[in-house]
Amino acid sequence: MNIGVLSSISIVLMLFNFPLPPFPSFLQVDFSDVPALLAAMTMGPVAGILVELLKNMLDWLLSGSMTGVPVGHMANFTTGVLFIIPVYFCYSKIQRGKGLVIGLLAGTVSMAVGMSLLNYVLFLPMYTLFLGMEPVKGDALKDMIVLGILPFNLVKGVIVMFVTIIVFRNIRAWMTQQRLKYNRTY
Repeated sequence: MNIGVLSSISIVLMLFNFPLPPFPSFLQVDFSDVPALLAAMTMGPVAGILVELLKNMLDWLLSGSMTGVPVGHMANFTTGVLFIIPVYFCYSKIQRGKGLVIGLLAGTVSMAVGMSLLNYVLFLPMYTLFLGMEPVKGDALKDMIVLGILPFNLVKGVIVMFVTIIVFRNIRAWMTQQRLKYNRTY
């Protein structure tokens, strides 16, 4: 499989997004990061990042954006990269299920903390600016981050982690062949 195929699978998986009821509705769970994880673990981190980039660029071009500015797609790209890079590094050190689980836990924490900080300083201010809304500030912003974005990304990471482990168990032999094909014998 190559980057284009994994990006296509990722775009399709992105279509099946869903909210989690206790969180703000603009926060959606999807499994489009799983193909990027597979790309990173078989072809290296650049391949995983390219899958994330292509997925978001193509989705933005196909679906457009209310503002014309792809703030949500930039946030999705950043979320994916923050998630897959720790997985890649942990799995490259320990090429077993244990390495994958450690990486997925590290990726979940990286994604949750990183997106909390980036939403505070960058993405939420960009959303309000481009949508012409009143900026969220002070306690309201802190509450949105601490009670919404941080726990959502932790829950999303755990959900994606379980799906990834199930997929990994079923395609472990294929992944080994792909790593050999792409000379990724860590």
